[in-house]
Amino acid sequence: MDRMSCIRFNTPAMRRQMRDGGMGLDAGDAALLHLSPAVTDSKIERLRLLADSPNPKIRESVASSRNTPEDLLRRLAKDPDEGVRSCVARNETTPCDVLSELATDSAEKVRGWVALNYFVPEDAMAVLSEDRSKVVRGLVSWKASIAER
Repeated sequence: MDRMSCIRFNTPAMRRQMRDGGMGLDAGDAALLHLSPAVTDSKIERLRLLADSPNPKIRESVASSRNTPEDLLRRLAKDPDEGVRSCVARNETTPCDVLSELATDSAEKVRGWVALNYFVPEDAMAVLSEDRSKVVRGLVSWKASIAER
């Protein structure tokens, strides 16, 4: 029987260095160490192909990508699967007019994600503040309370 080793590679000295910011980077600069590769035409083409998948989980991943072209986000906002529409609703690159449309979606989950999207337009928030769902209205209220801080 094969056994896996459970060696810890983060020694006390390594943990101390990580805790003390041993690389001397500011919090914002640390993200520069993990940049994504450039978006190429072939990546966009792959997103287009995946958007046609019969598997809603794959379409959700396309709807969640910040690199998904606007025309695909518009199409996925009309997807029959509420999980896909929810991913469009929470994607920060979704156009404002699409978020406004999704604010009246039949699924509470979708409307809730619209309420939480940082870039949702005021007119959509006004619609959501009078939503039939107590949960959605609560999310709108919560978001307004943290914006005031």
